[in-house]
Amino acid sequence: MSFTVIGAPLSPFVRKVHITMQLKGIKFEMDPVSPFDLPEDYQKINPLKRIPVLKHDDQHICDSAVICRYLDDIHVEPRLIPTDPSLQAQTGWLEKFADYELAPAVSFTAFRHRVIYRSAGVPFDETAIDALIAEKTPPLYAYLNQQIGDNDFLVGKELSLADIAVVSQFINASLGDEHPDKARWPNLAHYLSSHFISDVFAPSIANARKTVSKMLAKAPG
Repeated sequence: MSFTVIGAPLSPFVRKVHITMQLKGIKFEMDPVSPFDLPEDYQKINPLKRIPVLKHDDQHICDSAVICRYLDDIHVEPRLIPTDPSLQAQTGWLEKFADYELAPAVSFTAFRHRVIYRSAGVPFDETAIDALIAEKTPPLYAYLNQQIGDNDFLVGKELSLADIAVVSQFINASLGDEHPDKARWPNLAHYLSSHFISDVFAPSIANARKTVSKMLAKAPG
């Protein structure tokens, strides 16, 4: 069996798939594709023109959530989606929360503008981005702060796809210099700091920071 992940390594959605595969010991190749410069025929494998896509032998599987569930089914150890229906539902909800609520608030604001646009020399209104983040993030951070409490993981007592999805978005937020206030959301801040230095996420963060540093060093002007 051969696996290829198609997408940009800095994408939080691609990172979610990478970490899932690494935890399961699945060897894969990377086909780097920028969401801002897709191949001409990319819509043939994903009509929505989004990343990532997983190529498993001759099959293309779209959407990070679908991909991770597929991987959890074909490589069950370690289980990243609980078998208990209640915990499974909670995991699915928190992954959706990360993908559809956190991503627009942090990855598509702080990271996209302060890293992607800045490295490409694309002008943007920093004040407007600050205001948008200040408007969008507090209720999201407050919800996660409450959900985490004094626990190490979002669902149950083990790492799950919920943690991978949420932390992946906050990695991009940190690359864009956005960090939840420790005084205002202490549970969330502690949760993130613990996972950022863990063996699961630390290598991905180190590689991402090196890439971002190189990108910004070459930025026009």
